[in-house]
Amino acid sequence: MANESMVPLLPCASIDEIGDFAAALGFEVTYRQTRPYPYLALRREGIDLHYFGIEGFRPEDSYGSCLVVVDDTEPLYDAWAAGLRAAHGRLPLSGFPRITRPRRRANADGLSGFSLVDPSGNWIRVVRRAVDGPAGDTVDAAEATGSVPDVPAVDAAELGAALEGESRLLRAVSNAVVQADSRGDVGQAAKILDGALRREEALGDAGASARDRVEAQAYRAELAVRLDDAGTARRMLDEVDRCVAAARGQHLTQDLTTILTQLEDVREWLAAQG
Repeated sequence: MANESMVPLLPCASIDEIGDFAAALGFEVTYRQTRPYPYLALRREGIDLHYFGIEGFRPEDSYGSCLVVVDDTEPLYDAWAAGLRAAHGRLPLSGFPRITRPRRRANADGLSGFSLVDPSGNWIRVVRRAVDGPAGDTVDAAEATGSVPDVPAVDAAELGAALEGESRLLRAVSNAVVQADSRGDVGQAAKILDGALRREEALGDAGASARDRVEAQAYRAELAVRLDDAGTARRMLDEVDRCVAAARGQHLTQDLTTILTQLEDVREWLAAQG
């Protein structure tokens, strides 16, 4: 058979709230009804999302989730992040809605992924497509990727090997990403990074590079925002500043420059806390 399609059907408290949220992300309404029950159909290019309303539904109680498989996660993330900033005044990193950043997933063969959590607590998980076939044996069921011909040459095996060659600290970051960004267990992710950063502090110059420490500290700062922990967020930003100052004169890689730029969202969140 050909031309099949599957559309996720997600619960929400208000289709009007979802409609406003989705409009900021570039979705258009393809169908809407209020009787005999609230129902909303949305489309953005090749992504279809349908919602049904439940009176009194709480985002904290949602187990709704769906998977969006793309050739490259960055363009979609950039578009959605821009829409969220325009709608909320800053990038929402905690609460409902919120968004995580594209990061390599240890549970997805090292391929990039991010998650968008809508106002009703549903997780819209965006993952990069692998070129060597389904990766169901190595990823969480919620983030399995499939193979489609004529996609960019992203070799999952090479990415997996790159993960194996990383420092112990970056492996801890990868594990924390799985816990926080894939499974939603931010507290466990914070514990993983706290332990890893304590080990690095004890190792001193014999530990990970300044670049790896900055990546770990920056992610821990973002986790602190999600946990509403302003004190830890400030402490991690101070640690990042110290690492960058200590590495002055060294070449900053493009990905590290991006990380430092993204920390501005954490600084904005802290400024809003007063």
